[in-house]
Amino acid sequence: MGTMRLGAWGANYKTKQWQQFIEDCLEIGVTTFDHADIYGDYTTEADFGKVLKANPALRDKLQIITKCGIRRVCDNRPQHRIKSYDSSAEHIIWSVENSLKKLHTDHIDLMLLHRPDWLMNPEEVATAFDKLQDSGKVSYFGVSNFKPSQVEMLEDCFPLVTNQVEISLLNRNSFEDGTLDQCLTYGIRPQAWSPMGGGKIFHAQDDQQVIRIQQAAAPLIKKYDAALDQILLAWLLKHPAKIQPILGTTKIERVRSAVKAIKIELTSAEWYGLWQAATGTTIA
Repeated sequence: MGTMRLGAWGANYKTKQWQQFIEDCLEIGVTTFDHADIYGDYTTEADFGKVLKANPALRDKLQIITKCGIRRVCDNRPQHRIKSYDSSAEHIIWSVENSLKKLHTDHIDLMLLHRPDWLMNPEEVATAFDKLQDSGKVSYFGVSNFKPSQVEMLEDCFPLVTNQVEISLLNRNSFEDGTLDQCLTYGIRPQAWSPMGGGKIFHAQDDQQVIRIQQAAAPLIKKYDAALDQILLAWLLKHPAKIQPILGTTKIERVRSAVKAIKIELTSAEWYGLWQAATGTTIA
């Protein structure tokens, strides 16, 4: 479950709404919550953390992912004069300590570098990761939006468990640029942000690509007694790299619907039918 739109950048939930949403997610088996320090202009982690502070027993029932590495320019970070990336050991360690305080927890389950830093020193990153892991403050590490060569560079110094990238029928780059091949090779579990294409597939009715996808999905919706969002998620879940979709909705009903996609097993022909609808061409 992605948290980006639940806070100040979206639904702007109050603490009681956060708690209800978290508990509803846990009830249906969605137990991992994806954060980033910058969400809500550095406020969303703290909003989530208020729930954990008031209900500490919830912490053992869920997993927390968060990210660092982007220096965002906003009122809550007046010292940031220009948007930049920072993968220095000092910044990574400081960011983790800050996230722990905001989230009211003693450990983060998975910490990601949010964006590739062109000045990144992989050995320095590995030193920070080792220190944080040895201290028990972070259990696992990964990256977000990294190209295969950048993952390779870090993987040589420290084991990564995920690469969180945009993957959907509207964004198929990871299938063709080696990202998913690399995940299979190293046993890295990919996470897909914006798995519904940012909702465009549901709303852009005048878009020819969207129309083709909707038409190709129609018989599958009937066959599997499913909704369009479930077919789109089942398409991702079909891949052998075991893609983990990150839901961006603020509606618990949509989360309940999404979970049902796990039971849909598309055939290879159906999978390629959707691929060809998205590309508008027949595969070679």
